[in-house]
This record gives sequence, structure tokens and C-alpha cells, in this order.
Amino acid sequence: MSLFHRHYKWFVVAMLWWIAFFNYADRQAIFSLFPLLSKDFQLSNVQLGLLGSSFAWVYGISAPVAGYIVDRVRRKTAILGGLRVWSIICMATALSRTFGYLLFFRAAEGLGETAYFPASMSLLSDYHGRKTRSRAMGTHQTSVYVGTIAGGFFAGLLGQRYGWRLSFVVFGGCGILLSFVLSRLLQEPVRGAADLADAGATVHAVVHHASIAESVRVIARTPTMLLCMGAFMCENFTTMVLFTWMPMLLYSKFHLSLAMAGLTATLYVQSTSMLGSPIGGWMADALRMRMPGGRILVQAIGIFLEAPFVMLSALTHSMAWLITGLLLWGIFKGWYEANIFASVFDVVRPEARGATVGAMNVMGWLFGGGTAPLVVGYLANRIGLSNAIAVTSLSYIAASFLLSIAAFGFSRRDSDRMLHAIVSDGVPAQI
Repeated sequence: MSLFHRHYKWFVVAMLWWIAFFNYADRQAIFSLFPLLSKDFQLSNVQLGLLGSSFAWVYGISAPVAGYIVDRVRRKTAILGGLRVWSIICMATALSRTFGYLLFFRAAEGLGETAYFPASMSLLSDYHGRKTRSRAMGTHQTSVYVGTIAGGFFAGLLGQRYGWRLSFVVFGGCGILLSFVLSRLLQEPVRGAADLADAGATVHAVVHHASIAESVRVIARTPTMLLCMGAFMCENFTTMVLFTWMPMLLYSKFHLSLAMAGLTATLYVQSTSMLGSPIGGWMADALRMRMPGGRILVQAIGIFLEAPFVMLSALTHSMAWLITGLLLWGIFKGWYEANIFASVFDVVRPEARGATVGAMNVMGWLFGGGTAPLVVGYLANRIGLSNAIAVTSLSYIAASFLLSIAAFGFSRRDSDRMLHAIVSDGVPAQI
């Protein structure tokens, strides 16, 4: 057997890594271009915030539908098809001549990207079981950080040299090329294969598809899932503020260039997140072998430790302390984000995992990330942008509280119930 086939489950991580890279590079590019867009279209802070929120609103609203579809189609088709759609929309953004068109394309990109995470996380969970799932998803998560850095920096660099339109053409075009390269390499796994193998059961094709009502019931009856959803909403609120408003804060407060503001806002946090995410994945896999809520506990600790460094980064007037705050923010951010979906997959059966990620994205993006840019834009006009960003650190504290309840109060019962259901009678049970 070739090296490629022996280690194929890790090659899958590598292939999805590049897709997620462009997923985040495309969505981050616009934020480094805020000063240029503000000048060209005469935009207020609230209108700039609306550009950030519009993506998140559409992404969140369409997430349940995307998750429902992902549970019924080949995940490979959803992943590569979505890559092509959002890349075309990204390129089309360059055609915008008014704020209305810019807002339309920004929102439409949220629709194009919404199927990726339900499909990719579901697919990865069928290649990686209890022993390696957090490490696999944590490694995949590093693509988010590299993509965000690249999107922020290169969009700013291209924007200040050639105008803002070229950035969207370059990122979108690269995504389209990647989709054709990977179309022959990415393979569809059997749903539930890794979980069944962990339980010592026969791997079989899942024939039952959960209906919308069944998916809603399984989420509503799984307290661990509900608490993780609430925590993701809180986490995404503050994280979206980092992506949306930090470049603008650095541009105005520290008088950096567009490229350096975009780079500084993303490089330090995302670089150390790349270190923190694999560490968080390793810690979570190890702790999961000792207790059912091990992954969630790693998240709770990580997100609690993020809060003080959000405040430091927002309020300091020293570049040295700013960099220190961003670096430490990133380490603990990686602990949390490595386990976002690995944690909930410990309590949700394979045939409903696409819908589960869709539900998580509704809370995270519609109610968390979707409100954050607009809320901070509104507050910035009243208490200043630095203070507005600092206040959002309270959302991390709330998330840590919710996760602690899930880890110690409900995870064991919910995990045991999920495992029993998928091995009963050798076939998945009805929800």
C-alpha cells in the first residue's frame, strides 16, 4: 500500500486545509480595504459594520439549510461546489459600482461559503475517531489563521498599490483553480466509520437521514449541544470584532499603512493561534480519553484566558503591549477553536452532523458574528472604538461559564447516549 493510501486520512486534512485557507482569505480581504472603500463610497462606520454583518447574517440564516443538505448529499460535492460558487462571487465583488452592489456581493459570499464547514467537519469526523479527531480538526483550523493573515495582508498590499478591486479577483481566481485540482483527489468516506470503529462495531453505510424535525429534536434534547451553541455565539461575537474592526483601529490609532494594519491585526493573533490550535487538539484528545467532557473543558479554560488580552489589545497605547496582548490572545483562542466541532460530535450521531454544524453556525454567525460589527460600529460613535472592542471581552467570560456547565454537568450522559444509538442492532437508530 502506498504512503498516500496508508495515511490518506491525514492527506484529507491537508486538502481541506487549502480549501479553508481560501474560505477565510476571501472573507477577510474586505476588512483591510475598509479605508479605501470608505473613501470611494463615502461610507460611515455603521455602513462599514453592515458590510461585516451582512456576510454573517446570510451565512447564519442559510446554515441550517446547508447542514440539512450536507447530510443528504456527497460531502465532496458540497465542498468543491461551494468553493467554486464563493470564488466566483468573490471575483464578482470587483464589479461593484455602488454601496448597494458591494453589500449584495458581500452577503452573497456568505451564502456561497455556508456549506463548507458542515460538509468538511462531517467528512473529517468519518476519517478521524476518538483518538485523533481534535488533532485533525485542530490542524485543519490552522488554515483559518493562515488564510486570515494572508487575506488581510495581501488584500491591503494589492489595494494600496493597484486599487481594492484586484484583491477580489486574485483570491477568487485561485479558489476556482484549486477546486479543479482537488476534484480527483478528495474521496467520500462512509458516514460514521470512525465512531463505529472506535466502538468495535462493523462499519456500514448509514441509510437513515434525519428529517428537519428529527434534527431539531436531537439538538433540543442534548444539553451539551445547546450549551456549546451558546458558547460559540459568545465566542464568535468577539472574534468577529477582531477581524472586522482591529485593522481600522490600528490604522487610525497607530497610523499604520493599510497593509501593515491588516497584517498586524491578524498576524500576531493568528500566528500564535496556529500554535495553540494543535496544542489544544492534543490536550483535548488526551483529556477526552479520561473524561467525556475533556474537549469542552479545554475550550472553557482557553476562552476564559482570552478575555484579559482582548482588553489589553484594545486599550493599550503601546505597540509593544499591543503585540503582547495579541500574541497571548491567539494562544488561548487556538485552544478553543481546535475543538469547536470535535466537542459536539462527541454527543451527536453521524447522520445529523451536517445539521449540527449548521445549527452551530446559526448561533455563531447570525446571532454572534452577525451582530458584532454593527454593534461595535454603533458603540464606537459613542464611547470610542478602543472602548467598544474592550467591552466585548465580557462575551468570552460568558462562553467559559456555559462550557464549564456542559463539561461537568451533561457531557457524560449525552456521549453515552450517542454511542449507544449508533451501535444498537448494528445500524444507526432513529433519532
